[in-house]
Amino acid sequence: MTSLTDTPLECIRCVLVNTSHPGNIGSTARALRTMGLRRLVLVAPQAFPHPQASALAAGAQDVLAAAQISPQLAPALADCHLVLGATARHRGVELEELEPRAAAGRMLAAAQAGQQVAMLFGNEQSGLSNDEIKHCHAAVVIPTDADYGSLNLAQAVQVIAWELREAWLAQAGTGAACEPQARPADAAQMEAFFAHLARTLDAIDFHKGRDPEVILQRLRRVFLRAGTSERELRVLHGILADAERMARLAAAAGGGAGDA
Repeated sequence: MTSLTDTPLECIRCVLVNTSHPGNIGSTARALRTMGLRRLVLVAPQAFPHPQASALAAGAQDVLAAAQISPQLAPALADCHLVLGATARHRGVELEELEPRAAAGRMLAAAQAGQQVAMLFGNEQSGLSNDEIKHCHAAVVIPTDADYGSLNLAQAVQVIAWELREAWLAQAGTGAACEPQARPADAAQMEAFFAHLARTLDAIDFHKGRDPEVILQRLRRVFLRAGTSERELRVLHGILADAERMARLAAAAGGGAGDA
């Protein structure tokens, strides 16, 4: 059997946000391990470690033992270049929707290019919130029956993990290890840019009565969809810095004229 150790799959992590039932964490570990995935990140789990998680892991104790725990989502994604969020809900903010097979292909391609990848799953009852989904480049939607689309968290993980394994086995031996090639901006760099963008829009009085959050959400979608590189981000930061400088000069000139 093909070994999946030290393959691009090692660049892919499963991130569970605010999981309420520890058994689902164990079942998720089992689902990942059977498909050759080992990286599990838990964001603010309600109960972990827990005996039920260990019991339902059913032999995937290595995945549980190596699981990373983060109190917040942003640090868990800080070094990621591609984040896909599993969701069954249509969002007010436009977000590209992928079926699991297409999502697996995109994740594997990113991992083979040396990028860090996250597949993101929300709380069992409420799924991913709008504040959580805003970190995603695209959504993964599993095409379930229209009359009964309820999937257990671990089942949803299993579907996407299986597609990832199928995609990898279809081209086994062609992938690269997790070594940087082209350097897309990671999540932390993008968040710093979005904060700079928000400050600049305020500085130039861009909003003029419009809701700043709505504008920024739309701009987030544009830049996340574009897959901005580190070099491009440096140029954009430079543009924003110049815009802020011009805004300060204009404000100073206006203040001087008023005093005169």
